[in-house]
Amino acid sequence: MERIAGWWDGFELWVAGLPFIPQFLVVLVGMVPISFGIAYLIDRVLRLVATALGRGEDRDSGNEAC
Repeated sequence: MERIAGWWDGFELWVAGLPFIPQFLVVLVGMVPISFGIAYLIDRVLRLVATALGRGEDRDSGNEAC
């Protein structure tokens, strides 16, 4: 665990030492995919919970023309 913590500290210091634009790009490239992944997982879990509670969305009801 200390090796991982040491690696992370080194990476964090490297990113903090970069100028703003490269720092922004490194964070953007790393965080955008991670954020999308977390949002997708939260969406799937909440959809399963809503379905289990009987509050799931009826897929046919929103497609009807008035």
